[in-house]
Amino acid sequence: MPEPLVTVAIPVRDGGRPLRGVLDALRRQTIEHELLVCDSGSRDGSLALARSHGARALEIAPERFNHGATRNLLMSEARGAHVALLTQDAQPADERWLEQLLGGFRLAPDVGIVYGPYRPREGASVAVRMELERWFASLSPDGGPQVERLGEPERLLPVTELVGRRGFFTDANACIARAAWERAPFREVAYAEDRALAVDMLRAGCAKAYVPDAAVLHSHDYTTLEHLRRCFDEWRGLREVYGWREPADPRALLRGLRGELGAARRELIAAAAPARERRAALLALGGRHAVRTAGALLGSRAHALPPWARRSLSLERRADFSPLDFKPLAGVADNDHR
Repeated sequence: MPEPLVTVAIPVRDGGRPLRGVLDALRRQTIEHELLVCDSGSRDGSLALARSHGARALEIAPERFNHGATRNLLMSEARGAHVALLTQDAQPADERWLEQLLGGFRLAPDVGIVYGPYRPREGASVAVRMELERWFASLSPDGGPQVERLGEPERLLPVTELVGRRGFFTDANACIARAAWERAPFREVAYAEDRALAVDMLRAGCAKAYVPDAAVLHSHDYTTLEHLRRCFDEWRGLREVYGWREPADPRALLRGLRGELGAARRELIAAAAPARERRAALLALGGRHAVRTAGALLGSRAHALPPWARRSLSLERRADFSPLDFKPLAGVADNDHR
């Protein structure tokens, strides 16, 4: 049997209705592909659902799941020369999603990883929609595909220099060349495995491509507490991967809030939103910003918290703090003094 051009790989556990939407969207793709899932103890019929959509399924015990290790397992078992990665609630936005992702590898011969944006689901709040749209728009100021790479001297930069757009990558909507993964596999970490992969890929000489048209529907309207916990996990991950510590200067925090609300107000006015809708959206955005800031400040200082506090603050109920030691890749000197 000839090797398929691409595999689509998804870690699964109790995917529910969102997983059905993902699988249905994959059936409509213009590119033929192998579908591979790794199920870690579903009890809601997700495994049978995936198989009914033609998936080849791997099964692991729930305690064996690890964000990095499980994706390495999927990569190693995939038959494609390229492996597209989704999460069970990231639904391809149209039938050309996979085609668009694969197109990212044609942007330059050294592209090793490609990713696309999230779009808000129908019914997402205005605050969630604006937050997502603003972030992904910032990754492509001209609206077209972007390629990021590190020059030879830049590969020795401290990893903190890659915080932000340059080091951003998400494996909830991505495609990886097998040859690149063999040079720089996922690290077996509990969180932020995609950010760590981006660092290793860039330092290994692979370019990273962003394709705005390769979108998935992926958004969450968390409760206030869930949002705080999600942000805690994200910024703990940034501290673990990059050594990033969110600044706590009150004046800088206030400027950040004013800047975000000012930009949002201009967007709402440009969209001719009624005054009442603008006020409600700005109030919601201000609240989300405050919660995100609190989660960021706590998460980036998670190393100083006791395990019980980390567990209480974590959406994933994770109590540990495990900073990465980015040992130099072969042929790269160790100059990472983060």
